[in-house]
Formats: sequence, C-alpha cells, structure tokens
Amino acid sequence: MEKHWSAVCALLLALSAYMHFNTVLAAEADRNLTAKPGVCPRRRWGSGLCAEFCFNDSDCPSNEKCCYNGCGHECIAPYTVKPGRCALPQGTPMCAEYCYHDGQCPGEQKCCRTTCGHACSEPC
Repeated sequence: MEKHWSAVCALLLALSAYMHFNTVLAAEADRNLTAKPGVCPRRRWGSGLCAEFCFNDSDCPSNEKCCYNGCGHECIAPYTVKPGRCALPQGTPMCAEYCYHDGQCPGEQKCCRTTCGHACSEPC
C-alpha cells in the first residue's frame, strides 16, 4: 500500500510542475503579444497606490502601458523614445526643464540633458 501512495504523490508532483510551467509560459507569451510601444515613465518620489489596476498592456486603454508605480501597477501614458543619441551638454548653463521625454520634442529632436536641466535638441 505504501508503494501506491508514493506513486500517487509522484504523479501529483509531476502534474503540479507541468501546470505551473505551462501557466508561466502562457503568461510570458501573453506578455510578449500584448506589449505596446513606448517606455514606462520613471517613478516619482514615493509610492503609488498599492493596487493592481492592470496586469499587462492589453488591460490599458489606447496607447497606455501597464507600469509599476512604486507599489502596484497602473495604466500610464508611455514616454516616447526616438532614435539617436544626445550630445554631451556644453555651453552656457541652462537650468530649466523644457522637456521630460522625447515625445514632447518636435520632429526628430530628442529630450537631452543640458548643463543643468533638459531641452529638445537634434540627435547626433
């Protein structure tokens, strides 16, 4: 009788492992299929609401992404990242925040660091 229970336990363990890995792989495939373009904004100081308002980008309206808010996840408009790189800051100190991400800059310009802030400039 003891051999019977060992076999049953082994089968249950194998079935549990199969179900777990099947669920993990399905979730990973779903995440890859539902990812929207753009980048989640950097978190501000502190934490957001400790609730899960979304689980992946497909849970969010229009172009919003499911982003970590410091405690949970919520739908947030993504940052746009344009191709190219920003040149090293040089010249007169400019201490102002004229942009926070590339999507706020016209045409192909990127939001680049200045000597003391950020401003739109042509990529190099």
